[in-house]
Amino acid sequence: GSIERLDYLHQLGIEVIWLSPIYASPDHDNGYDISDYQAIDPRYGTLADFDELLAEAHRRDIKIVMDLVVNHTSAEHAWFRESRSSRDNPRRDWYWWRPARPGSTPGEPGAEPTNWGSFFSGPTWTYDELTGEYYMHLFAAGQPDLNWEHPEVRHAVYRMMNWWLDRGIDGFRMDVVNLLSKHVELPDGDVGPGRLHGDGSPYYVCGPRIHEFLAEMHREVFAGRPQP
Repeated sequence: GSIERLDYLHQLGIEVIWLSPIYASPDHDNGYDISDYQAIDPRYGTLADFDELLAEAHRRDIKIVMDLVVNHTSAEHAWFRESRSSRDNPRRDWYWWRPARPGSTPGEPGAEPTNWGSFFSGPTWTYDELTGEYYMHLFAAGQPDLNWEHPEVRHAVYRMMNWWLDRGIDGFRMDVVNLLSKHVELPDGDVGPGRLHGDGSPYYVCGPRIHEFLAEMHREVFAGRPQP
């Protein structure tokens, strides 16, 4: 449907189209739970369809910007499936895993590694019985947070971003990019009046390495590229 409407958008004077997430996703959060960064969800077509959209948009001097979230993936992403498979998997530390709170019973309420509340209600931790640890998700349980402290995570993300730019897209709108850096100590947050969970935001919003991570992203992805 987008390709068919490009002439109309061009007539309106539209210069940029911002696409909400169209990647493969189980769609628990409107596509912001990405299960494959380099695949188009079948609901929206194929990579060939996307390439046609990109070419036809550019032919009309319309740029394409893609929505991208790299704070977390879907729990169905291959990276997380590997991370979840065992404590000694090479990708275990690609996500935030922690044991239960000392002195507590794993899986019981209050045993979570921190008292943080998620943006989507409930705790920011889900217990995984297979490996006996909790994983962090600032959003839904199906959206585990990537561990940006791990350099392999960062460079896997940069390779993916470069893949899209090399394909011809004109840029990204980066979702919740201000949450990439966490305080690695993961302290408990203050529990406000009437709240069940602590406010962890001082420890993950614009964290201590956020400018470092964004500067590295610029060097590895954007620096030296011609401006679209």
